Amino acid sequence: MTPDYKRLLILAVLVWLYVGIGGCSSGMPKNSQAESEEVAVDVVLINPIGPAVIPVAGIAGGTVKGKIDINIQYWKTVDEAVGLLSGDNVEFAVLPVTTGVNLHASGIDIVLLAVHEWKVFYLVAANTDDFDGWHDVIGKTIYTPEAKGQTVDVLTRYALIREGIIPDDEVAFAYLPAQEIVALFKEGKIELAALPEPFVTQALASGKGTIGLDYQEYWSEVSGARDGIPIAGLFVKQDFYNSHPDVVRAVTQTFAESTQWANDHPEAAIRACTEVLPLPSEVLMEALPRILFKYISAPDAREDILDFLSAMRETDPEGIKQIPGDEFFKQ
Repeated sequence: MTPDYKRLLILAVLVWLYVGIGGCSSGMPKNSQAESEEVAVDVVLINPIGPAVIPVAGIAGGTVKGKIDINIQYWKTVDEAVGLLSGDNVEFAVLPVTTGVNLHASGIDIVLLAVHEWKVFYLVAANTDDFDGWHDVIGKTIYTPEAKGQTVDVLTRYALIREGIIPDDEVAFAYLPAQEIVALFKEGKIELAALPEPFVTQALASGKGTIGLDYQEYWSEVSGARDGIPIAGLFVKQDFYNSHPDVVRAVTQTFAESTQWANDHPEAAIRACTEVLPLPSEVLMEALPRILFKYISAPDAREDILDFLSAMRETDPEGIKQIPGDEFFKQ
């Protein structure tokens, strides 16, 4: 072998070693970096203060953990939630389904991942003979929280119209903060109130009154719905859904696990959220049997959601701006 040939052979080996080792070493960190970036993403999920704090208690308290760190922030009003979603610091939101649908229709590009709250609304009557059917409310006033157009308000109007009763003519409506309705009910100043839990439990705590109607049972009877009313669910911004599919999958899995954990460990879940929801734990425990949290993906819940939205829009066209298309329901 000539000296020149030997030099060429050695040079070739060195080049091969450089390229081979360099290629491996440059490839491995890239993969590791990509994986770490995917796992290291922190996301913000905004959640309403109310019964919906219970399903996220496992996440907020650190008991339920997934691949992604989820920072729970709480909102009190829909305006506050809209303001947070309009910024760049929030990726996920728990919202009433009707609110999410209207935000989607108004240009805030969010999509639905799942519905997890299916049961929370009841009609409370001061006397056992105040409600034996919808015709018993003719000439009376139904008190319900906040303002016209929220879920239980529209559902009550739907039920009245279905029975041939004219809302605001034959039956009056009054809107007050839920805690104020509870106080007036306890004082005997209100005959009928359409409320969510845990305000139902608070209203009945004095020993006066009774539950006249379970809205979820009513809706299932008239609509054939399987799980009740699609009340609230998990939403995500469309851009984030498109750009971070692995993160979205990880968050939905953790959210579903936290919901199930709360169902399996109600006392621990309530202890974990008492600082956020300033109500006695005994009230929450008593209210829980009348609340249903069940994680169902948006595609699986799609039929029930569309049936409910269609009925609500027929009753209150201004309350539901637009029925969403298939692009709204994500997995």
